[in-house]
Amino acid sequence: MPTAPISRANFKFLKDLAKNNNREWFNENKDKYVSAHENTIDFADGVLALLRKHDDIATPSGKKSLMRIYRDTRFSKDKTPYKTWWGGGFSRNSAALRGGYYFHLEPGNTVVGGGFYQPDSKDLAHIRAQIAADDEPLRKVLKSKAFRDTFGELQGEQLKTAPKGYEKDHPSIDLLRFKSLYVLRKFSDKEALSPDFPKEVNKTMKRLRPFFDVMSEMLTTDLNGRSLL
Repeated sequence: MPTAPISRANFKFLKDLAKNNNREWFNENKDKYVSAHENTIDFADGVLALLRKHDDIATPSGKKSLMRIYRDTRFSKDKTPYKTWWGGGFSRNSAALRGGYYFHLEPGNTVVGGGFYQPDSKDLAHIRAQIAADDEPLRKVLKSKAFRDTFGELQGEQLKTAPKGYEKDHPSIDLLRFKSLYVLRKFSDKEALSPDFPKEVNKTMKRLRPFFDVMSEMLTTDLNGRSLL
């Protein structure tokens, strides 16, 4: 399946939407939305096809990977009705393959990455227990040159102090504070609009595998290394 790049018209639509984030303008320019949406689906389908060559993905299609452009404003002070970006994710297939891929397409703020965003309390507790027992496998990945050159530092919301059950001077406290664990790579608009961008997205996602492999091992074994599956 040929890969489809992000079109300049797609980014122009997003820029125009950011300046006119209201239902009247959106309805008057519905054809531009449809065209941009279809372009994004084609892009996501192309990335998905590449991704499936080296990982087992549960997400059935590019369309299913996309988030809705309509904002939920019920509990937000910001009542603008539309997102001014496209976001999507690909889930890995099976309990043994943990972690998720993510892409965010926005003029001036395009990022690709993945990890573990707000894992449930049980998974987070298990991740922390594994890190406290032996943080070296994870640190080895995070410190590797290829990983750092692509993603930089580990990101995610952190506690200001030690999590319950751990001392604030624990040797692994810098990792134990994380409530989400993910990494992102930023792209310029020139890079995002390049014909090679889908391939670069796939290459970036492939570089997440060492991180996913370590975290999957943590989440699918007990502290003695026995399988939990």
